[in-house]
Amino acid sequence: MNTSDVSKTEPRVRTAVVVGGSSGIGCETVFRLVGAGWNVYNISRTPCVNLKVTNVLADVSEDFAFDAIRQVGAKEGLDLLLYSAGCSMAAPIEYAAESDYRYLFEVNYFGALRAVQAAVPTMRRGGRIVLVGSLGGDIPIMFDSFYSASKAALEMLARGASHELRPYGINVTAVLPGGTATGFTFKRKIYGDERSGAYAKRLDRAVERLARMEQGGMSASAVADDMLRVINADRPPLIKTCGAVNGFYRALSRVLPEKLTLRMAARRYGQ
Repeated sequence: MNTSDVSKTEPRVRTAVVVGGSSGIGCETVFRLVGAGWNVYNISRTPCVNLKVTNVLADVSEDFAFDAIRQVGAKEGLDLLLYSAGCSMAAPIEYAAESDYRYLFEVNYFGALRAVQAAVPTMRRGGRIVLVGSLGGDIPIMFDSFYSASKAALEMLARGASHELRPYGINVTAVLPGGTATGFTFKRKIYGDERSGAYAKRLDRAVERLARMEQGGMSASAVADDMLRVINADRPPLIKTCGAVNGFYRALSRVLPEKLTLRMAARRYGQ
């Protein structure tokens, strides 16, 4: 067999852009992609520690992050966009600063939207888009309303994009983890008692309960395993809830009366 025959049988190396792959769920998924032979680019403010990844240092509130997606797509062709960037903010709605909640939406929702817009033109032959949402987009997190709202919007973006992009062979999935034990817990912006005013005690209880749920929840590794199954699936689901318990809670929230669901959510956060 000559070398040209060998090259014909070798599978094409697939290319992925991961946004937010420097830590947590995104980082764990990067390691799995690299281990499976993917060519991986990571876009985040700090580099991913995997030495086989090409890092592009950028904040998703900046245009440069999306220029990088276009450049990778034009150079390599793009098989997968994984959007895992996110931030959280525990703050009373009444006192939340506009600069804080606008930045949160820039990262959690508008960044995902702009990433999809940048990726799609280079995926016309087909590809995968995976957006990391949250169970909190279906069941509200008390005093983290902006995070919940942004993740609900992200889930709806996935639904709309799935319909629009299906004719081009592009599959879209929103993956919904519940509480996950990562450093995300300790990066949350939390309004102190002075800024929270009369809400302070309730906010503190909610933040404590949320931290316990996250650190006692699924591992980032287990969520990344679910992510890889979605990426490799012949017919990936539109919505994938991670973990049986989280799947049960989400199913329950969709059949119970809205007021009862909210009451149960409030009790989980000590309200």
